[in-house]
Parts: sequence; structure tokens; C-alpha cells
Amino acid sequence: MTHLVLALAFALISLSAKAAEIRFATEPYPPYSFADDDGTARGAGVEQVHAIMHGIETKTDYSIDVMPWARAIALAETRPNHCTFAAARTPEREKRFKWVTPLLRDINFLVARADADLKAKSVDEAVSLSIGTQREDYTEQLLRARGFTKIDLSNSFDLTLAKLLSGRIDLMPMSQGVFDTLSAGGTPIRVLGELSRQDLGIACNKSVSDRLIAQMQAALDRLRASGEQNRILTRFGLPKSP
Repeated sequence: MTHLVLALAFALISLSAKAAEIRFATEPYPPYSFADDDGTARGAGVEQVHAIMHGIETKTDYSIDVMPWARAIALAETRPNHCTFAAARTPEREKRFKWVTPLLRDINFLVARADADLKAKSVDEAVSLSIGTQREDYTEQLLRARGFTKIDLSNSFDLTLAKLLSGRIDLMPMSQGVFDTLSAGGTPIRVLGELSRQDLGIACNKSVSDRLIAQMQAALDRLRASGEQNRILTRFGLPKSP
């Protein structure tokens, strides 16, 4: 009987030492995040999440799935032990999630087709033009706050980009790293102006323990201090984080 009690005690200790599985979701947004041919998540944000989870003290199983952004952020807000990345840490979102930041500090451009004949020469002059972004993306609120009213919402970045290139919309917001990657690959786009700058990070459901969030933040801080974050960003052709 004593041996049984000890075995149960050790089992309980083992279970308590291992945190519940964390399920990460991200969107197709290369080179930050994307799925390769077999569905495996890749990208500069994905590599950082792997490094963070391998660097924490509490053994924690985790998975990373690539899906439309609206679904990814909805899961992080409504499902226990779910997180999403790379999410902009905005005042409106601050209390809805627990945060681990920054995976990167992002510059967001307003982008037009390279051959588009737009009279607007700046962001402020462009508010009357049609603009597209993704559902539940922070840029939707940002655009409305800047005075844009003709906002077209899509389920994914790829759909928004297709609308831009086909002339269905005049403009779209785009991260600097994504713009650089697409432009270098021959996508006919140009920058109209800078829309915003912000930290992007991991947004977790409020059920995720404060202890685990603290460990994840400490692991990210070590990643940044060691220079590994910048090495990851550089490998994917992204600017270094200050």
C-alpha cells in the first residue's frame, strides 16, 4: 500500500511539473510565418517560438498551426491554452491577452501596385481610396482611425494581395519585411508611405499561467540578448530588431 501511495505521489508531482499543451496558431504571412508543402509551419516567427519553447524551464508540449488570421486570434482569445503570433500589441488588445514580446518591431507600409496611377502622394492624401486588409487584423482599426472608410476585408493576406494586383483595391497595408520579400521576388508593388510602427509578439489566452508566460518572456529576452533573434531575422531576409 505504501508503494502504491508513493507511486501516485510521484505521478502527481510529474504531472504538476509538466504544463498543459500550448497550441500556437499563426497566419500565412511569409517570411514571418507560412506552411511548407507538407503543412509544417516555417518562418522567422515560427523559429523564434520553437526557440522560446525549447528554452523554458517547465516542460511543455506545444504545436504550431497555420490558418487564417481571424481564426487564429479568435482561438487565442476564446480557447484555454491557445496563443497566436505575430500579433500587434495595441492598446485595444492589451487586456484581452497575456503577452510575450517582441518577436519583432515592425514598420507597416501602405502599398500600391507599381503601375497604379494614384493622385495621392502620402498616407493622409489616400484616405478616399479603397484599401484592403484582413479580418481581425489590427490594421483595420488603425485605418479607420486614420480616416479610411472604403475598407475591403479578406480572410487572408494572399486574398488581399490578389485584390491589389488585380485592381479591385487601390492600397493595402504590408509589413516592411513582407514588402521587401515580395518586391525582391518580382511582385509589382511600391510603397506609398509609412502607416505605423509597433511591436509584434505572442498573444496568449488569459488561462495560460503567469509562470509559463514569465518563462516564455525570459526565454525571448535571452534570445534577443544573445543575438539569436537577429540571426533568425537575417536568415529570412528581415531587418534586425533594435
